[in-house]
Amino acid sequence: MGSSAFRPDLPYRRNPQVALRPEPFGALAYHFGTRRLSFLKTRQLVEVVERLVEHGSVHEALGACRVADRERPSYLRALASLAEAEMIVRRPPHP
Repeated sequence: MGSSAFRPDLPYRRNPQVALRPEPFGALAYHFGTRRLSFLKTRQLVEVVERLVEHGSVHEALGACRVADRERPSYLRALASLAEAEMIVRRPPHP
């Protein structure tokens, strides 16, 4: 599993070893390295995961994807779970 705690104030991206398969509910995420499968239960969560790479932090990505303030705690829990499963990984900040 991931060696460091999830930090939504830092930049992340989808792990290059992860493929997303769109589904009516959101997507299935498959990690080719660990062979784990995760469910992204909403299309908006899929959008957040795909757009993480464009933003300087998870918080910025949530804002860009228009995740409502009342929904952010559940999105942060989902993203923390994805980070623990190595579906998303930290990345260096853009210059």
